[in-house]
Amino acid sequence: MRVETNERIMRRNRKIAQYSFFVSMGVWLAGLGVSFSGIFGDDSSETLSLIEVGVTLTLPFALILALFAVYMTNLWIREPRPEQAIREGLKGVSNRSVLYHYYHAPAKHVLIAPQGVFVMVVRWQSGDMTVNGDSWRLERGAFGRMTGIFRLDGLGDPNGEAERAVEYIKRILEPIAPDVDVDALIVLTDPRADADITDSPIPVLYTEEKRKPNLKTFMRKHPAKGGDLPLTDEQIEAFEKATLPESS
Repeated sequence: MRVETNERIMRRNRKIAQYSFFVSMGVWLAGLGVSFSGIFGDDSSETLSLIEVGVTLTLPFALILALFAVYMTNLWIREPRPEQAIREGLKGVSNRSVLYHYYHAPAKHVLIAPQGVFVMVVRWQSGDMTVNGDSWRLERGAFGRMTGIFRLDGLGDPNGEAERAVEYIKRILEPIAPDVDVDALIVLTDPRADADITDSPIPVLYTEEKRKPNLKTFMRKHPAKGGDLPLTDEQIEAFEKATLPESS
């Protein structure tokens, strides 16, 4: 299987996550320093007023920046990395297949294989979750829900995200291969994730082979149409020319 990964985007977003964290910590420390200077320094009313204004302005900014750093860390630094987990989960798929990572936002992970063209929407969250139709929910107590606000680990709307990703890839393929179907998969990458699936219009799969249902089993059972790819080499080349940088 050929794998194309947008390393430039990955490096950039990892740096943003790291810099955001350190800057937010610097702002927090600066705010605390200003507060202590008001306690142990000049106690005039004018100075204290300026300190209050400074702290009032800087600390909310630091909080927003820290939450942004957490969000970026979840997406771009947190292990296991989605691109690694997906690649491991697809071991054994036809070596003619092509897997793309981070070139086609909002379709971050795209697979062209004998089984078809797939967009994969990742959920990296751990713990128990329930899936019933379009409704996704993490099962946790009141304390877990409260701390989850700061961890920014909500599940969001995987089905809606998958539908948007499918439509995006369809638009790209329309002038290249208008008759090719594009399907969606929702992939759970954390080994501690445990989904209770009552009903789902989109397949929900684990990347770990030991878990059921998983990516590898799904691909083995899915009709492979004689081993041929749904796109010709020329169509794949046109797809890549339309979406990948020249250097790739």
